[in-house]
Formats: sequence, structure tokens, C-alpha cells
Amino acid sequence: MTDPRHALPRTPSDEHPHRTIRSFVVRAGRMGTGQMRALETLAPKFVVPYAAAPLDTPALFGRTAPVVFEIGFGMGDATATIAQTLPGTDFIGVEVHTPGVGALLKHIDERGIGNIRIVQHDAVEVLEHMITPGSLAGVHIFFPDPWHKKKHNKRRLIQGPFVNKLITRLAPGGYLHCATDWQPYAEQMLEVLSAEPGLVNTAEGYAPKPDYRPLTKFENRGLKLGHGVWDLVFRKRA
Repeated sequence: MTDPRHALPRTPSDEHPHRTIRSFVVRAGRMGTGQMRALETLAPKFVVPYAAAPLDTPALFGRTAPVVFEIGFGMGDATATIAQTLPGTDFIGVEVHTPGVGALLKHIDERGIGNIRIVQHDAVEVLEHMITPGSLAGVHIFFPDPWHKKKHNKRRLIQGPFVNKLITRLAPGGYLHCATDWQPYAEQMLEVLSAEPGLVNTAEGYAPKPDYRPLTKFENRGLKLGHGVWDLVFRKRA
């Protein structure tokens, strides 16, 4: 097996960085022994290789169930908790950072979770090539990179063209749940999502945090310091 600490292979979007939206920035990360062991033993079962072909989710999970697509699950704790909370739903988590993939696999093993599959690739390409139009019950995008500097705002994931692509993959009535702790990004998210005619806001502005989304350790620290967190939940028009 290739050493999981090695850099990810280049993809078509790496060769032409200005041609497509990208959902991530590659950052180095340290791998713990538990994460490395989880990658070695569990990746064959739970990590799905990227391919430019639609996923057969009933075959992938061994059942027919609602499917939620998560973009950028970080170290995977929230993803694992949500999957345990919603055992009747299947989750496809996309993350490019190997330590995060290893950490989620470790959670899967320790908690005995069976309703998660992982794709280690750019989520934009996964969405475009592996997710069938109209097949998703929901999309989760929690705490994406806020790109704080104004000159970098154009790199934020939640932009009109990407949201339009997301909507095509949602089933009628399917939901898009975003969360951020950066108020300017929350304001942009609300503006972009509200302007999309195919979506309806489930709240007057920002939504109360849904019960299924757990508070992260980082989020708890921020709340204790008086920092805000904003959830947005929109549904695709039927």
C-alpha cells in the first residue's frame, strides 16, 4: 500500500486550476498511528475510488435508503455522530486530506458505523461525475474555508454556479444545510442561496441548529468566547 502520508496525486483540476471551482486547498497534516492503521485495514471497505462514472448507492451500501452528501468532513467526528444519529440514512463523505480520512475511518471502526462511505477527491468533480442527478436527499457543508481576505472571497465554495450544480443532484424536497462561524461568509451564503430560484429557505433568514448536527469542540470553544455560528437550511422546490 502507498504510504498514506504521501501527497495526493494530481487531478485534472490541479493541471488547470483556473478552469474549475475547487472545493479544497491541500494542507499538510500529521498522521497518528491509529489513523494510519485505519487507512490500511478499512479503506478497502469504506473508501470508494474516484471514477468518472455514477455511483450505484444501493449496491454500495447494500440497501436502498436516503443518501446525504457531505463536502469536507474534516476529522470526521461530526460526520460519524450524525451517521449514528440517523441510521436510516446513508452518507457519502468527501475529503481530500488523508489525516481526516484516517480519522473518520477510525471513528467508523470504534463506533461500529456501517452507513458511511468516503471518497478522497475534489468534491466538485465527485458531485459532477459520481452523483446521479436528483439522487440526493441532502447535502451538508459545515464550516468550509471562509477565505477571510476580501481578495480571496471569490475562492469560497458557496457561489452561484456551484450551488446551481448542487441543486441538480438534489431530489425534489431535498435539503442543503450549510454552517459557518464567519459572519461575512454567512451573509454571503444567505445572499447566494436566497437568490437561487430552485431553493426555498426553511427559516426567516438563518435557521436554528438542527438537532442532528452536533457541536464540535472548536465550535463549543467559540461559543464560550461569544463567537457566533450560523446555520442555513434550504430545500429544493418540489
